[in-house]
Order: sequence, then structure tokens, then C-alpha cells
Amino acid sequence: MLIITKATLALMIGFVLSIIIGFISIPLLKKLKIKQNVSKKVGKRHLIKEGTPTIGGIIFIIPTIITLFILYLRGSIEYSSNLFILIFVFLSYALLGFVDDFIKIKQHNNKGLSIITKLIIQTIIAIIFFYIFMKNGGKSVLEISSLNLYIPLGPLFGVFILFLLVGTTNAVNISDGEDGLAGGLSAIALFAYGLIAWNTKWMEGNMEIAIFCFVLIGSLLGFLLFNTHPARVFMGDTGSLALGAAIATIAILTRHELSLAVIGGVFVIEALSSIIQIIAIRKFHRKIFKMAPIHHHFEQLGWKETDIVKMFWVVGLLLAMIAITYGVWL
Repeated sequence: MLIITKATLALMIGFVLSIIIGFISIPLLKKLKIKQNVSKKVGKRHLIKEGTPTIGGIIFIIPTIITLFILYLRGSIEYSSNLFILIFVFLSYALLGFVDDFIKIKQHNNKGLSIITKLIIQTIIAIIFFYIFMKNGGKSVLEISSLNLYIPLGPLFGVFILFLLVGTTNAVNISDGEDGLAGGLSAIALFAYGLIAWNTKWMEGNMEIAIFCFVLIGSLLGFLLFNTHPARVFMGDTGSLALGAAIATIAILTRHELSLAVIGGVFVIEALSSIIQIIAIRKFHRKIFKMAPIHHHFEQLGWKETDIVKMFWVVGLLLAMIAITYGVWL
């Protein structure tokens, strides 16, 4: 019962704070003309979103950090190296996304930071992650408990961390193309990992990691009040990179890295559809999908945006329940 109470309190505080910050920040973003530039390639019905405030990720990032600070001050959570890693990666990617968003807004295009610059920064973040993780007793081993496999990676575990961070952040970022899609899917994924973290009793700070998940879920639910169709604000790279990094980090810390392919299954499908489309066009000069990522394919088929989002949420929830059943119960 105490676990449920703590999770509820964490979720509630994050939810209330995000609503407050949303009502404050959206008018401010409009006043500062921090607006989304929409590519003409995505179709006419997306062009009406031109000028919608962006960098809305602050609506769930700031409440998450404030809530954790409040809970720490009142003794509801304790400091741990794993919690530090999670917050560090979460904020580092949020800052990376913020800089990327700022450049896009300033230059009035969707280019932002170069791929090389992003990769260098993400490599530095991964190295710091790996160093703190190993210094505090982490094992550079890839565990596949279902097959009873333990693959020692040594220093290559740092490369594995980088791969998961880059892959997950890009997948979440790609999915952020429909109102409420990335936010809802991320809340579902975090719910799954929150339950898994609470059950991972061998991990240092497992309760704090779980509480982080529920705080962020509450903050995301508050954000979705402003981000569901018709969106009054977009999360931008500030939000999508922070979410992807947090989800990947929790997967690594709980040693449920492979579960990420199931829990984040919709993100994986979105990313794969883009990769497949690019390869098909460049190598075979033909399209597999009418438009990629796959949510745009459904748009081209005539689906309503709200119906696409609801379908993807349902698929994400089903996949998360499968992962929870295996990761917690079985």
C-alpha cells in the first residue's frame, strides 16, 4: 500500500505542477515567438500547425525535477548513483534538444545542430554514464535472463550505452509527428519501467528510479492536456530527446535493455519505417510506404490524426502489458 501511495503522490505532484507551468509557459513562448517550423513535405493538414509554440518539453521536464527535489527534501526519496545518472542523462539530453530547437527557431528551418555535433555530445554523455555506472559497481554485461545468457562486453558496454541512447532518442523524436503521440507512448513506456524498477530490488535506488518514472508520467499527463489534438504546444527536441534518453537509461539501469524493443515497440516500428523507406528510395528508387515514418503513411491513407494516435497508443499499451507480465510477474 505504501508503494501505491508514493507512486500516486509522485504522479499527482508532477501532474499539478506541469499544468501550472503549462499555463505560464505557453503564453510566454508565444510572446517570445518560439514557434514551430513545419516542413511542407508532411502534407497540407500539418501546415495549419505552423507557428504553434515549441520547446514545450519544459512543461514536463521542469515539474519532474522540482517534484524530485521536493520529495528529496521531505525525505520521501534518497540519493543514489543510479538516480544521479538518470537525472544527469535526462537533463543533458533536454539541454541538447533545447540548443537544437533554439538553432532551428533562430534560422527558421528544421536543420538545427549537425549530426556530427550531436553524436560528439551524445558520446560524451555516454562516457560519463559509463564511468559513473562502472565506478559504482555496475557490470559491463549484457544479460538475457530468459535464455540464461550473460555476455561480457567490457569497454564495449560504453558503446552499447551510446547505441541505446542514440537509437531511443531518435525513435522518440521521429514519433513526435502527431499531436500527443510521443507523449502518450512515453507515458505508457515509463509506466512499464516504473513497475519493473520497483520490482528490481537488487538495484541500488530502485524505488527512486520508479518514483522518477511516476513523477514524469504525471508531468506528461499534464503536458498532454496542452499537446493532444489540436495541440497548443509541441514538446520539440527539448522534450523528445529527454524522454528517449530517460527511457533508455532506465532500461540499462534495470538490466531490461532488450525489453526496450517491446515496451518501446511503436517507437521501434516508427524508426524502422523511416530506415526502410530511405533504403528503398536510395537503393531501389521506389517507396515502401506512401510517406515515412509510418504515422504519415496512415495519414496518406485518409486516417484522422486522432484515430492514428489512439491506435498507436493501444498498440503501445498492449506491448507494455506483455513486457510487464514477463518482467515483473513471470
